[in-house]
Amino acid sequence: MNHWVRVIPFFAFSDEIRRAIYTTNAIESLNMTLRKVIKNHRAFPTDESALKVVYLAMHNVAKKWTMPISNWKPALNRFAIEFGDRMPM
Repeated sequence: MNHWVRVIPFFAFSDEIRRAIYTTNAIESLNMTLRKVIKNHRAFPTDESALKVVYLAMHNVAKKWTMPISNWKPALNRFAIEFGDRMPM
């Protein structure tokens, strides 16, 4: 019941936008991969070395991204209608 306040705003979005939001599994997968890579290194001698490790991890993960977001065109159109002032086209 405590989280209901956070869930309700989700239903204010249109169906097209909600379908695009459902695809957060890809985001969670990326976060998990980055956490795993960073955890395995424990310490970085410089900020540049940390950025390099994150960059290489993202580069490797991006190779696996072959499927486009399902129903992206209708969601993109809806984003443009509802948030056109914040979305460059």
